[in-house]
Amino acid sequence: MTVPHTPAAPAAPAHARPVRKAVVPAAGLGTRFLPATKATPKEMLPVVDKPAIQYVVEEAAAAGLDDVLMITGRHKRAIEDHFDHAFELEQALAAKGDTLRLDAVRDPARLAAIHHIRQGEPLGLGHAVLCARRHVGAEPFAVLLGDDLVDPRETLLSRMLDVRDEHRGSVVALMEVPREQIHLYGCAAVERTGQDDVVRVTGLVEKPSPQNPPSTYAVIGRYVLDPAVFDTLERTPPGRGGEIQLTDALQELAVGGTVHGVVFDGLRYDTGDKADYLRTVVRLACDRPDLGPEFLAWLREFVAAAESGETGRQGLAA
Repeated sequence: MTVPHTPAAPAAPAHARPVRKAVVPAAGLGTRFLPATKATPKEMLPVVDKPAIQYVVEEAAAAGLDDVLMITGRHKRAIEDHFDHAFELEQALAAKGDTLRLDAVRDPARLAAIHHIRQGEPLGLGHAVLCARRHVGAEPFAVLLGDDLVDPRETLLSRMLDVRDEHRGSVVALMEVPREQIHLYGCAAVERTGQDDVVRVTGLVEKPSPQNPPSTYAVIGRYVLDPAVFDTLERTPPGRGGEIQLTDALQELAVGGTVHGVVFDGLRYDTGDKADYLRTVVRLACDRPDLGPEFLAWLREFVAAAESGETGRQGLAA
């Protein structure tokens, strides 16, 4: 019997496709945390009892992104190993009946389908995103920077995906910062929309002069990008620092009216800064029901002793 041929349905246009892929650039050298990062990737530094990058992948998975591409570099093998199965360790924990730790060890490999490619040369965030082109194809995708941890109770990425569904184009996460700090970030010029937490981005500047920034809206490390960004990145010359800046490519797209921003005022932690890294560990530890009560009690005693100048006499026991 001849089976009639049914032509394949035409591919959906990029703007109509759901976002399911995430890109996590993780090729940086981590020089701000030397010597700890001499042999250990900065993304693998522990935040309480999980490496920082696991929080990022958990955030992507919680937003429904089931395909994660890590952009890594040399000396980053530990990241690949962390998101793989460790059969000997798993067998040892299973033999002991230690199901709690067994699940914790297995969880990273079960979060999503995780892939790895190497950037090769550290040519900037824009270049790292461009390295994902073959994997992403013609689909919209998210980019999550490993230095920026968004509190697990927040829904920033899901909100950005909703805005992408509504407005198409690309979406960036924005946070208001003090004017004297805006030079540390990419900065967005914006126009209001009818939604309190959504703006149209009319321009972007990477690390503007603090004397005359376009606004106090800083671009933080979450993006939902239209695949059109790849063609723009291909022709984007090196910018600030001699690197290909994602901000410069988004500036070109913003001129065309295809970039929106979600204004975020929730909990975000910058683990790329030593002081913020320590604050992140303390805050997340305090929020843990298994650690918080005891740790908070010790912390109160420590702060009281520090204020009275007696910290040298206080031991580490709670």
